[in-house]
Amino acid sequence: MDTALSGVIFAWLQRAARRFLKPPPAFFVVLSFWLWPLGASAAFEVVTTTTDLAALVNEIGGDRVNVVAICNGIEDPHYVQARPSYMVKLSRADLLVLVGLDLEVGWLPALISGARNPRINPGRAGHLDASAAITPMDVQHGPIDRAHGDVHPLGNPHYWLDPENAKSVAKLLAERLAVLDVDGRDLYQRNLDAFLRRLDKAQRDWSEALAPYRGAPVVSYHKTFDYFLARFGLKTSGYIEERPGIPPAPASVARLIGRIRNDNVKAVFHEQYFDREMSALVGRKIGATVLVLPTSVGGEDNITNYEQLIDRLVTAFVATMKLKTTKSK
Repeated sequence: MDTALSGVIFAWLQRAARRFLKPPPAFFVVLSFWLWPLGASAAFEVVTTTTDLAALVNEIGGDRVNVVAICNGIEDPHYVQARPSYMVKLSRADLLVLVGLDLEVGWLPALISGARNPRINPGRAGHLDASAAITPMDVQHGPIDRAHGDVHPLGNPHYWLDPENAKSVAKLLAERLAVLDVDGRDLYQRNLDAFLRRLDKAQRDWSEALAPYRGAPVVSYHKTFDYFLARFGLKTSGYIEERPGIPPAPASVARLIGRIRNDNVKAVFHEQYFDREMSALVGRKIGATVLVLPTSVGGEDNITNYEQLIDRLVTAFVATMKLKTTKSK
């Protein structure tokens, strides 16, 4: 119902009420609030699989979009329980945005099927795989089975931790939103331009802060941080998981320690949702600091946007390297 029509209805009800009911003035205040949504344009409804994608949608869409994320910032996005409440959210969505590269393959198809919303089915304009914007690392070739662990044949799906990839995804989001919501096209472009300018400046600052440590070796629990490390010139010395998604056995951890003992590793990157026992053991044996780090927006209370997420990773690593360097002198 448009604004003009709702205004006509309001005026008619106002005249009728005064003639027959003689209500107090407060009645008309309540009536106006009841009718206002009929004339207001509804927000464009977006569901994302992760909080990182939700943060980027918010940057581009602003007040014109209403965004909800299925996986929260402290969850492992590989494993999410397909709850009926998520299906309800998807049933109302104008646009679904996913990380892709099979990150959500274990839970998202069931949610899409249960939502019964043709707008967000694969192949439709309301279904956006954000990985289409990036060039993935670690694309697998040859036969792969579950014995190899939770391997992603299409590539490492944790690409959002590279700011250049975040820029590419933001551009893709602006394009798709403009197609689905033509009236918002100019707003989406302005918001995109502002976000890119802000992220460019932040990226220069991060690169400058990390420049003294280019080539420094880092150990990671999982392959979550590979894009971040590659972007800023840091080297992956090894992974505590021998096979992705499978808790490491003591024997494999012992082999890792023996292999990297002389690499001068000062930092172990550890995702907050994995058990820390083996990372702590590796840290003790090689004299490295274990950094338990957020991997997504919302991973810590004060991380509410994308820049804060990357800034947290940069500042944690730089602080550790400075401390370790000072102690070694």
